[in-house]
Amino acid sequence: MLSFSLYSKSKVTTSVWNVGVINMAKILIVYDSRTGNTEKMAFAVAEGAKQVEGTEVTVKKVDETSNEDLLSADGIIVGSPTYYGQMSGKTKTLFDKSVAIHGKLEGKVGGAFTSSGGVACGAETTILSILKAMLVHGMIFQGRAEIEHYGAASVGSPKDKDVKNCQKLGKKVADLTAKLFP
Repeated sequence: MLSFSLYSKSKVTTSVWNVGVINMAKILIVYDSRTGNTEKMAFAVAEGAKQVEGTEVTVKKVDETSNEDLLSADGIIVGSPTYYGQMSGKTKTLFDKSVAIHGKLEGKVGGAFTSSGGVACGAETTILSILKAMLVHGMIFQGRAEIEHYGAASVGSPKDKDVKNCQKLGKKVADLTAKLFP
């Protein structure tokens, strides 16, 4: 911090500037993965988020994520395997625990991704279940006009196109977060 004073005949004015202090948008990527597929997606999402200058990215397993982690992030992207068209139990537990900080995530940017076992197995409804939990917290998110409107999804192990969609999701959330939390 740099502090200086300006003197004039009538008064002294003191100003404080933050010189060299860089505020970085903080993105937290939280995931649950039993087979490793959702984990691969999480790190692809992180690659995309890291493309945005001035962004700090953290990737954590869902059962290692605390309410404090959620509070310290500006943007939160959650990934879960598709379980009966919904987020996994571990992911739901994180949202259940977040009741203790209800209202404190309002205005943060969110995003979601999932991996499923097959086509028409509930990937979109899983993403929507995550986004609905974020909406209850007052979080905001941005859809995509082209494909994969709600988030990123993969059937089985992520293929090249799935990895690119994950990277696009990470970048989109980080871009919006950087605009809202400069």
